[in-house]
Amino acid sequence: MPEKKSFEKSLDELEKIVEALEGGELTLEDSIRKYEAGVKLLKECYQYLEKTEKRIQKLVKKEDGSFSLEPFKEEENGEKQKDDATQ
Repeated sequence: MPEKKSFEKSLDELEKIVEALEGGELTLEDSIRKYEAGVKLLKECYQYLEKTEKRIQKLVKKEDGSFSLEPFKEEENGEKQKDDATQ
C-alpha cells in the first residue's frame, strides 16, 4: 500500500507541476500526464484541508463567564468567524 504524502509535499509537487506546465516545453502527452497528476494532488490537498478544518474548534466565552468549545464555522459570505474569546 503506498504511503500517504504530507500536505506540504503534495503542495510542493503541485507547484512543480504548475511550473512545468507554464514553462511550455512539455509535449502534449507529457502535459496531459502532468495535468492529470496535478488534479489528483489538488484533490488530495483539498481533502486534507477539509479534514483538518473539521478538527479545528474555537473557544467561546459564554454570558455566564464560562468557556466552551464550538466548531469553527464559516459565515455566509465565506469568511471565517473572528470571534474574540476574551470579550
